[in-house]
Amino acid sequence: MPGFAAGAPGAAPTMNRTNGSEGAPRAARIDTFAMPTDLPRPPDTCALPPVLAGPLLRRLTPQRLVLWLVGSRPLRLSLQLVFAGSQPRLIALDGARCRRLRIGAHAWLHLLDVALDEPLPTDTPIEYDLLLEEDGRQRGIADWAPHLLYEGAKRPDFLLKSRLDNLLHGSCRKPHFPSADGLARADALLAGLRERPQARPALLMLSGDQIYADDVAGPMLVAIHALIRRLGLYGEALEGALVADSDALYAHPATYYRREDLLPAFTSNAALRERFFGGVEKPIFTSASAHNHLITLGEVLAMYLLVWSPVPWTLIRPQPPALEAPCGERYAEEQAALDEFRAQLPQAARALAHLPSLMIFDDHDITDDWNLSAHWEETAYGHPFSRRIVGNALLAYALCQGWGNDPDAFAGLLGQVEALPVDADNRLDGRAQDRLIGELLRFRNWHYRLPTTPALIVLDTRTRRWRSESHPSRPSGLMDWEALCELQQELLDEQAAVIVSPAPIFGVKLIEAVQRLFTLAGHALLVDAENWMAHRGAAQVILNIFRHSRSPASYLILSGDVHYSFAYDVQIRHRERGPRIWQVTSSGIKNQFPACLLESFDRLNRWLYAPWSPLNWLTKRRRMEVVPRIPHRGRRGERLWNGAGIGQVLLDALGRPTAILQHNADGSAPTRFVRPAELRRAAAPAETGEAELARLRRGTE
Repeated sequence: MPGFAAGAPGAAPTMNRTNGSEGAPRAARIDTFAMPTDLPRPPDTCALPPVLAGPLLRRLTPQRLVLWLVGSRPLRLSLQLVFAGSQPRLIALDGARCRRLRIGAHAWLHLLDVALDEPLPTDTPIEYDLLLEEDGRQRGIADWAPHLLYEGAKRPDFLLKSRLDNLLHGSCRKPHFPSADGLARADALLAGLRERPQARPALLMLSGDQIYADDVAGPMLVAIHALIRRLGLYGEALEGALVADSDALYAHPATYYRREDLLPAFTSNAALRERFFGGVEKPIFTSASAHNHLITLGEVLAMYLLVWSPVPWTLIRPQPPALEAPCGERYAEEQAALDEFRAQLPQAARALAHLPSLMIFDDHDITDDWNLSAHWEETAYGHPFSRRIVGNALLAYALCQGWGNDPDAFAGLLGQVEALPVDADNRLDGRAQDRLIGELLRFRNWHYRLPTTPALIVLDTRTRRWRSESHPSRPSGLMDWEALCELQQELLDEQAAVIVSPAPIFGVKLIEAVQRLFTLAGHALLVDAENWMAHRGAAQVILNIFRHSRSPASYLILSGDVHYSFAYDVQIRHRERGPRIWQVTSSGIKNQFPACLLESFDRLNRWLYAPWSPLNWLTKRRRMEVVPRIPHRGRRGERLWNGAGIGQVLLDALGRPTAILQHNADGSAPTRFVRPAELRRAAAPAETGEAELARLRRGTE
């Protein structure tokens, strides 16, 4: 039986669905999406392009290069490296260097892991090309993905920094949110630095919600189903729902905007329906719609292709389904936002092909409020349908995000993925799929560390939680005692550290207080009551780590999650030689907080938690002095910046921030987060581009 197992390049794939014409409802060929002019759509009868998505640069070091791409067939590739002072290198990507995993009749993951005999130079631009060998000739990226090249360039390039002195970071990229894309803003930043490579960021840190598996626009779900048919992505049997398999799911009248109706009407399913499909109303913070929640592995994999590459959009012709009036109006609104997202996809893909990216999940990569509490886990993992939903999203994360962070940690898991059998109907074996999901739910190596200067430590705050034994409905701690002890060992005797925590460790006190009140009232789900201070044990341990005598002299904490941006300077009260801590939050890449609500929270927080307020002594971090920085483009008194974009931090030789910026997705001048004493200087007319960054750096070193 065919399966995920690697195949020889050029092997003819076995297929049971061709171009979506059998085994699934036929989509009428009506083009509802405006296409970029440089990416013409081939007719459905044409051969698929060899590369569907990528390459994405992942973890890069002088001794090892990790890249990710998806092909429509197993590809024969060679990696070419070109840089000053050396002859071009040509490396055949065979054997262990290129692991091919089949995910459908016409879809193959290519996981490129290239160990180098001779290290690459640092702080020098390195051009690269992936040469595709077909029909006796080689074609490079300029031939098969010209949208990935900057004007005048022959190849993409990257830079291996000797020190982590400059990085971009962000989270929360929701395709149908009505804003520009922060990844396109990152691309514009890179384009402006073509002549100044030393000023380029060392990496892009994506700290959660790279996809929204639980909040999917109707037009996006229609496109996902069209792509599943076009590529023949694997189907699967389903248990515990009113549909028997993925084909029945895609054809069911409730598949768009009414997926909650697919659960049998048993009383025991009421909690599950509310968790996954209820569109849990959260009047304090957001209204999360889960009525189009992704379910199958094919749906989640198709989502990754559609949010990271413009190419799959050229292969499909989705047609709006028949919808009743309220859903039809919503569909049209989502379509307009999705068209804007698609228009910027070539720029987003180009940024990912030039800048090494590291990633970690947050809840929306899997499902809203993932592992919020012990009761949540009992509900979700105790039902075969919801367990499969979570497991499919987690498997797709492992293949599309997690592996590229630390390939060695996933070696055993990939072997199990390769062994997944597929039956004659192009469906995964359900029992084998469930066994693999069980392994994923027990997997404990989602976190990782880079031996950079300063050290970069990325936390898993989702799967190793400190559960509340006495109150299982209350939020769990974001990391359990054992995981926090391991973190402390990682930090001992480091001079400086960059810690990536998807949720801020030092958040907005008023918002945390509101979350606490709802938790005490038994409604933690209503307000996304997940923060480091929500669990007494986890809060005490993480704060004690900062107070440890062998703690690093400086910590930079990078976070996202909250859909607004801010920066805090933190230090331990009454300790002259204690560590300096910077909490920097950038969120979202393509998402924002409700503006009026955030303005109210910001104002109330300044009043209720002013430095002289006794309320500060009721918080768990009362022994910490937390001083907010001010967004220089904000209105008087504002501390929180609300706008989609991408964050940037510049670091000195000791790992301390010299500049903290938010590059706004709308193309306006960057927002600088400055100390109150610097506000007058920062209020001068804003400069833009690299000149501004250079001035900021000179002024703070």
